Amino acid sequence: MRVAGAAKLVVAVAVFLLTFYVISQVFEIKMDASLGNLFARSALDTATRSTKPPRYKCGISKACPEKHFAFKMASGAANVVGPKICLEDNVLMSGVKNNVGRGINVALANGKTGEVLDTKYFDMWGGDVAPFIEFLKNIQDGTIVLMGTYDDGATKLNDEARRLIAELGSTSITNLGFRDNWVFCGGKGIKTKSPFEQHIKNNKDTNKYEGWPEVVEMEGCIPQKLD
Repeated sequence: MRVAGAAKLVVAVAVFLLTFYVISQVFEIKMDASLGNLFARSALDTATRSTKPPRYKCGISKACPEKHFAFKMASGAANVVGPKICLEDNVLMSGVKNNVGRGINVALANGKTGEVLDTKYFDMWGGDVAPFIEFLKNIQDGTIVLMGTYDDGATKLNDEARRLIAELGSTSITNLGFRDNWVFCGGKGIKTKSPFEQHIKNNKDTNKYEGWPEVVEMEGCIPQKLD
């Protein structure tokens, strides 16, 4: 009886140890698989993050060099969607901000700091050009000037207004006509013509919208005023 009892005890212990061993092996395999999946997901997430294209200020296509301000702007779309002007990742004017209107939309910024100084729009269809001329005359040297049309920006423009805008660096302002789309970035006191300007003529044969050309967009890097 004692021998039989001892044998049963040995068998029970052996079964327990075998069961414990099998369970521990299975658990270890599962743990290894879970850790493997965890590390695989981590590596995949890291790779995804590393391949995601970087975002630059105002959503422009590449980073600006040091001592330059990033900007991006678009003219209005027909008489439906207003223009948008962004400088240094700060939207200065847009339909969402509710500070744009028919005519020529203007944003002024400090040429040394990029800080916004003023935003205004001037109705060049049903308004008066005189306030616009006065505004242009009062712009201080070293100021960044960004302009975009919405609907019609030319009907009320006279020679004096066009001359003042040309002095800011524009070359297309002399040819700006009824319902043309135009965006421009220049500066007060600029010594040369600005490279930042886009202009599309209103032409019934090529217009994207009925009575209006397609939207013009522009982006770039404005040199910081250092002196």
